[in-house]
Amino acid sequence: MKISQIIFSPTGGTQRVVDSLISEWNYDVTDKIDLSDPKTDFRVFNLQEYDIAVIAVPSFAGRVPSVAAERLAKLRGSQIPCVLVCVYGNRAYEDTLIELNDLAEQSDFKVIAAISAVAEHSIMHQYAAGRPDKQDKAQLKDFAEKIYQKMTDTAACDTTLKIPGNRPYKKAGGSTLIPKADAKCTGCGLCSNRCPAGAIDTENLKISDSKKCISCMRCVAECPQSARKVSSTMVSVAALAMKKVCSVRKENELYI
Repeated sequence: MKISQIIFSPTGGTQRVVDSLISEWNYDVTDKIDLSDPKTDFRVFNLQEYDIAVIAVPSFAGRVPSVAAERLAKLRGSQIPCVLVCVYGNRAYEDTLIELNDLAEQSDFKVIAAISAVAEHSIMHQYAAGRPDKQDKAQLKDFAEKIYQKMTDTAACDTTLKIPGNRPYKKAGGSTLIPKADAKCTGCGLCSNRCPAGAIDTENLKISDSKKCISCMRCVAECPQSARKVSSTMVSVAALAMKKVCSVRKENELYI
């Protein structure tokens, strides 16, 4: 059996969750469609050759990241079964999972299961630090077993899922935490080459285009000189505002 991973994971947290999930299925072939790559033509993929797809994104302020939504819409799922995964930093995922469900169905995937999972916050690392941890991985293993059982039951796959969220979705927020480079920047251009939103001009690497930047933090995570940062003052203010809601451990959820 063959599985396709369709993933937007700028800093790796979403990928780690998916790795924990699919490791239990022991499928022969696993291919990945990287929704963070702005250079890919997503219309060329033939998904008919796969038995199942996993579509996974992080929650950005309670919504699917805009660039991931645009690229997912170009795929055609050919009614192959799919599992949705929404990853968030222990605050809330709000309308992300229901929006991801709608996008998948619009692209002709057959949604058979959905998961919300917690991973370390990509900006305020003190929240959900080290997650997915041992407890999360055990829970994801249990989810994987239940999903596998459903995959082998054709009748069960025809059931309609009840996924939390609202339509219309909450209003998408603008990016306020925009990374910039400091004096340690060597001009290597990795940040520009790897930016999912194409927000960093190769001719002006020090700043990000605030109209394009989605605050995914890939440039911060991958800069070999640790030269790219967001304002520590703004991060502290945001972290303080989120402290109450983020300090209580949230658990992963399965909708099947």
